[in-house]
Amino acid sequence: MARPDVDVAAAERALERLFRLTMNRKVHTRQTAAVGADVTRAGYAILRCLDESGALPLSDVARACSMDTAAASRQVKVLEADGFVERSTAPDDGRVSILRLTRSGRAVYRRIVSVREAYMSDVLGRWSATDRATLTRLVDRLVDDLQTVPFGPTRQRRTA
Repeated sequence: MARPDVDVAAAERALERLFRLTMNRKVHTRQTAAVGADVTRAGYAILRCLDESGALPLSDVARACSMDTAAASRQVKVLEADGFVERSTAPDDGRVSILRLTRSGRAVYRRIVSVREAYMSDVLGRWSATDRATLTRLVDRLVDDLQTVPFGPTRQRRTA
């Protein structure tokens, strides 16, 4: 029987490979070429949030995208410069920025979704429906646990 710490280490290595792949510049460059627009991973999260929710204050977008407000603001500036997001002032509080997708932003968001879904369809095309459902369930469970389990003091591994 495998030792639990070995199973955890193997899972951590597998996840590291996945995270590196998703951050890979070559992968991003291929997606950019397929979409016809250069949108970062964080920019995509903002576009998705605004597409799903409509106009929102910057602070709500940041929270929904798990970003601090300063990081979200930097991403929004890039999206504004590209013509994908527009910013206005809240009518009841001039200090609050309200964000919304432009027509161009909605179109590029939908192209990204289409490209990503087609790619994942190709990647998972030979997987059974059961395997795809299991993957989805386990990834969702992992994300939920990553969000709720706090980092604690490091434990010394036993050697022997």
